[in-house]
Order: sequence, then structure tokens, then C-alpha cells
Amino acid sequence: MKFNFKDSGALEAEFEYGKLDISSNSELGFRPVQLLVSSLVGCSGGLLKKVMEKKRIAFDTIKMEVEIERNEEEANKVTKIVLHFIVFGKNLSISKVQKSLDLAIKNCAMIQSVNSAIEVVETIEVREK
Repeated sequence: MKFNFKDSGALEAEFEYGKLDISSNSELGFRPVQLLVSSLVGCSGGLLKKVMEKKRIAFDTIKMEVEIERNEEEANKVTKIVLHFIVFGKNLSISKVQKSLDLAIKNCAMIQSVNSAIEVVETIEVREK
């Protein structure tokens, strides 16, 4: 990975897929907290999808909603992230979907990397599409 500051003050990251602008100013790039949350969602959501496919659980789509809590007195530190997964499909078993999520979270490197510093809460629901 390579990172360089641009003339605008934003940090430019260069990856295999392409370039990414990072800045505390949302008009210049993605904010670091957005990238933190995106890494947790990308890892856990991708694993949930993979686990459900391997278990042959038929679903239409998965959506995720996230809430974060921060402590302004400690450098605006992220203290809690709530990941809410909504799985859409017909005749879904909530217990099978929950077990799939549990397995995904157990194997999500990003969540396992931060869970000793940030409280991460996962909730799930199923909805008919």
C-alpha cells in the first residue's frame, strides 16, 4: 500500500483496484471513520453472504445499517459500532440466518481486530421481499 498527500491536503491511497482519497474534510475524500466502518461492514457482510451461500440458504439480498457511538472527550474515539443486518428472502429461518452471522463474525478479521478496543454489536433480522 502506498499513501501520499495531494496538493489539496487529502491523503491519496493507491491500491490494486484504484485510488482512494482520504480526508477529515468530506468534500476532499472519505473520512477515516467511514473507512473504519466500511471495513467492518465489507468483511462481515461479505462473509455472511458467503456462509449463507455455502449453507444453501436462499436469499434475495442483504442490507446493512450501522450506528456508531463516539467519545468526544477522548479524541472523538469510536467506542461502539452497531451492525444491523437485514436479510431479504422468502421463508427464511431466523435461526439459520443467525447461525450464519455468528460464523461470519467469528471469522471476520476486521471485527476480530477491533473488538478488544471497540464494542461491536451485531443484530440481524429477516424480511420477506
